[in-house]
Amino acid sequence: MWALAINPTSGSGKGAEVGRYVAEFLERAGESHQIISGASSSELIDQLSLFISRTTSCKGVIAVGGDGLFHSVIQKTVVAQLPLAVIPAGTGNDFVRTLGWPLNHLDEYLEVVISSSPQRVDLGLVDGEWFGAILSTGFDSVVNEKANSMQWPSGPMKYNVAIAVELPRFTPRHYKIELDDRTISAEAMLIAISNGQSYGGGMMVCPDADITDGLFDVMVLHPVSKIEFLKVFPRVFKGTHITHPAVEVIRSTAVRISADAVAYADGERIGALPVSAQCIPEAMLTWKR
Repeated sequence: MWALAINPTSGSGKGAEVGRYVAEFLERAGESHQIISGASSSELIDQLSLFISRTTSCKGVIAVGGDGLFHSVIQKTVVAQLPLAVIPAGTGNDFVRTLGWPLNHLDEYLEVVISSSPQRVDLGLVDGEWFGAILSTGFDSVVNEKANSMQWPSGPMKYNVAIAVELPRFTPRHYKIELDDRTISAEAMLIAISNGQSYGGGMMVCPDADITDGLFDVMVLHPVSKIEFLKVFPRVFKGTHITHPAVEVIRSTAVRISADAVAYADGERIGALPVSAQCIPEAMLTWKR
């Protein structure tokens, strides 16, 4: 039996619509499943934990929602060593992008999930918490803090408005970055520790990151002027920003970052630095295109 975990409020209600579609697909395919949802994220995860603990024949978890739901669910599935399929119904859907699946036309993805064995991919582990895509600190975390405090607008526009508010008053932080083979002490505007390739709904911050190589891609954006930042920023959607002279990318299995700043992973708040992260090879069972 599959655990079908649905966040009905993700993507401004898209989660409920996509959840119904997935449930109907499983019914047509003759795949037994239990729908798991909740009035809040914590309630959903509690219900999922209960299902996993009581069901000995669970084939895996199909999570319908965004990166926030994915981040919460992997904390349970990795420990239980259950396969997890992430069906995109959120705002960003960046881990699905990294896996190579389209954000629409779900039938191919679902058919692979129910008819083939899962593969193992890497995850990041930051101070005991799993993450799949990117752990970051700096300007993007400041923007996340602002966006999370805003009531309007909703959806992706909230992030854009937060950028417009925070960029004029943002100043680079001083970071100590401890890697496998070196320690960097420098001013930086943004640091992304990447297991996956993108965050923020397709911003390819580390386009060469590979979730099967056992390594993080660590992107450091050294200080640039606000005007230069605005010129370079659009290039992140194609990943061409990494050729800019202020951008440095290093590969490492482990990273420790210290600064007066906060960190986010998969769009979820991790907390104040310092944080330590390790790339854990083959930690997750999933389906990669």
